[in-house]
Amino acid sequence: MDKILRQPNLDEKIIAQLVNEFEKALILADVNIELVQRIGEKIKQRISTEEPPSGVTKRDFMVKLIYDELIELLGGEKTHLVWPNKNKPYVILLVGLQGSGKTTSAAKIAKFYAKRSYRVGLVAADTYRPGAQQQLAQLGDKIGVPVYVSGGDAITIAKNGVSEFKQKGVNLVIVDTAGRHKEEKELLDEMREIAKAVNPDAVYLVLDATIGQLAGPQAAAFSRAVPVGYIVVTKLDGSARGGGALSAVASTGGKIIFIGTGEGLDDLEVFDPPSFISRLLGLGDVKALAEKVAEAQLNEKQFEEIITGGKFTLADFEFYLDSISKMGSLSKLMTMIPGLSTVPSELMKNAEQDLKKWKVILNSFTKQEKLYPQVLNSSRIKRIAIGSGTSQEDVRALIKRYEQMRNQMKLLKRNRALLKKLAGYKL
Repeated sequence: MDKILRQPNLDEKIIAQLVNEFEKALILADVNIELVQRIGEKIKQRISTEEPPSGVTKRDFMVKLIYDELIELLGGEKTHLVWPNKNKPYVILLVGLQGSGKTTSAAKIAKFYAKRSYRVGLVAADTYRPGAQQQLAQLGDKIGVPVYVSGGDAITIAKNGVSEFKQKGVNLVIVDTAGRHKEEKELLDEMREIAKAVNPDAVYLVLDATIGQLAGPQAAAFSRAVPVGYIVVTKLDGSARGGGALSAVASTGGKIIFIGTGEGLDDLEVFDPPSFISRLLGLGDVKALAEKVAEAQLNEKQFEEIITGGKFTLADFEFYLDSISKMGSLSKLMTMIPGLSTVPSELMKNAEQDLKKWKVILNSFTKQEKLYPQVLNSSRIKRIAIGSGTSQEDVRALIKRYEQMRNQMKLLKRNRALLKKLAGYKL
């Protein structure tokens, strides 16, 4: 995309070169070669025969064509998020390959809905993988969601767990099951029996992005065994083959509902093709950023006042760091901001490490020091370093970053309208 945007003019030769590089990028992402060639030909045909709309350059028109083709590759613009009726129980059965991240996905989905006022329960029905039930129980504790754990066979556990949660008034039950392969007939038969026993409202298939194009046949095979309603694609953050997985699933008609974008329990996103492609192309995703602000439950007025005006103290700086932490990983947030998605990953990694360290250091400041940073001197800095288990250089680095940020805040006053829009975005 950078190469396209750097071109002052596009002639047929340059267009052919750019499309060729675009095709190579898709093939590296493990997208089906025949599909890639069809997309490439379609872009070349459209850019040479269609006139850009009034006021739009040929260069920008090509960006839009690529955007449109990638959206189509991923199944269109529609999202498939489900909001179950809270007045009656809704059961989700999770199935998928072993090692696809199913148990973690169960906890992520549970947290997603619990944050939206659903009464959620998790059923640990994976009796094959050692420690699977204990893992889900621990994850449930972390997110404050009850987990049904019991001995016996998977079918009985699933049935009893769902029944118990229904009796307790839980309105969203998520059943985690053992991983299985499309060739494992015995396990697929058990999966059918579990589905028959719990009568789920929806079956979610969890697939790992690292399998690339193979996600297509797997999705088709599981759909033949049980009525798969939605698909969760995991590990998109660490796989160069994610595009292949997403496009392969979309080609089967599968409805991708969520994508896993990291190891944290908040690293789950509703799959929204336009937003996903915008970030992929470095165009940012202001809507997703606004949702992160809202999800972090930040006070709109307080957030805006701290960012755009007033006296910026170390207490405000601490609030800012906490806000960023609530909104997810720093590197992920950067992809949502137009123009910042190309920040080097090593730089972002260092920034995230600094963020964690600064929060620890700030815990050793007194209230007076946070409100009146000018009182800080060598002896106070030494005490703070000892109290936080860090070096005096670390403390001074934090103070320096705070001072830089205080100066930056003054410049941000000019962007009050944008920040007001972000902080007040209505979901």
